[in-house]
Amino acid sequence: PPELHILNNCSPGQLEGLCSFLQLSTCPEHLLLRFCRWLLALSPDLSYTSAAVLAEQLFLERVQSLTQPPSRHLMAALASFCSKYYQPFCRIVVAAVLRQPGEGAEQTKLVCELVEECLEPDCVRLLLSQVLEVPLSEKLLPVVQAVLGRQEVLPLELFDLLVLTLCRQAPALATSLNYAKLVMAVLTMYQSQV
Repeated sequence: PPELHILNNCSPGQLEGLCSFLQLSTCPEHLLLRFCRWLLALSPDLSYTSAAVLAEQLFLERVQSLTQPPSRHLMAALASFCSKYYQPFCRIVVAAVLRQPGEGAEQTKLVCELVEECLEPDCVRLLLSQVLEVPLSEKLLPVVQAVLGRQEVLPLELFDLLVLTLCRQAPALATSLNYAKLVMAVLTMYQSQV
């Protein structure tokens, strides 16, 4: 709709107010999907700052409060948004999931599903770099495993960081079966580099 062009003319504060007024953070998920599809058709593209505000307003609370697998509408909305605005999504939503204390099983599964099925290679590399910025835990090991499952070619500096992180975390994760699987995957897939 032509009214959406207002999104390109809003300051971050105005955009937050507009999202609040429209109750986008709590709108039904089938409408969220429609809104995200409209965003894809918007020209010119949203600025990074505007997309970051929308990522926070549209998805952050929904993702952090998941207690069961996400609906297909929510997954489709996430995939749609990430296809164009993956950097702000990773910097806002994924970063919050990685910092979230506790197990966060549904959030971890969601990130793994996005990695396996939706995200472009650039986004997968950005996500891996974010994971490696925080201490590895049982919660994050499946995410790294999902990234490796994509069999993407990793830039040398990112690969070095992955190996260094795995080495540093070895004592803390020595009894973890997931850690052992991850190390075996790295040794198998990147044998020549290791």
